[in-house]
Amino acid sequence: MEVPPFPRPESLEEALALQRALARRVKVEGSLAGARRIAALDASHKRGKPLLAVALLYHRERGPLFVGKGLLLEAELFPYIPGFLSFREAPAYLEALKTLPETPEALLVDGQGIAHPRGLGIASHLGVHLNLPSIGVAKSLLFGRLERPLPREAGSAVRLLAPDGRPIGYAYRSRTGVKPLYVSPGHRVGLEEALDFVRSFPPATAFPSP
Repeated sequence: MEVPPFPRPESLEEALALQRALARRVKVEGSLAGARRIAALDASHKRGKPLLAVALLYHRERGPLFVGKGLLLEAELFPYIPGFLSFREAPAYLEALKTLPETPEALLVDGQGIAHPRGLGIASHLGVHLNLPSIGVAKSLLFGRLERPLPREAGSAVRLLAPDGRPIGYAYRSRTGVKPLYVSPGHRVGLEEALDFVRSFPPATAFPSP
């Protein structure tokens, strides 16, 4: 898969300006009903070791096809600052995506989409950078509030609202009693369509694990 160079800001002010500019390019519309090849992205980092990013190329009918990996040395990482995760992890994700034998039709990213203080979580950032439909599937809430309490039953979903009341995603419970996932559109997919796409996976693969 071909990947364009990723701009690396030299300061927090430069990163903030870039975030705001890219957020204006995010499109929260579109359906992934026909997408078959999906890249599921996750990353892990321990202090003193390289950041490891993994891209699992997953086919809706055939299952996992290929696993790509990207490494970034700690000295090369953007500082860990809440709300600026994409500048830290995205370069390693892009290295992992470069190794995929086919270009995915959509990205599922372990992180936020538009459910972000400036509307540009890592799923949105990668989606805009690669011009690919993308969805953020996060394990924790970064921004916004639930419209109402989330039921414990599998398949339950409650809208996630920005401080001004705008819907920016969903809290979704893939299995009864488990902690919710926070699903938000990244780029080129609508709000309900993002939830429908994640819901369409069997519970064990609601977010295919690399």
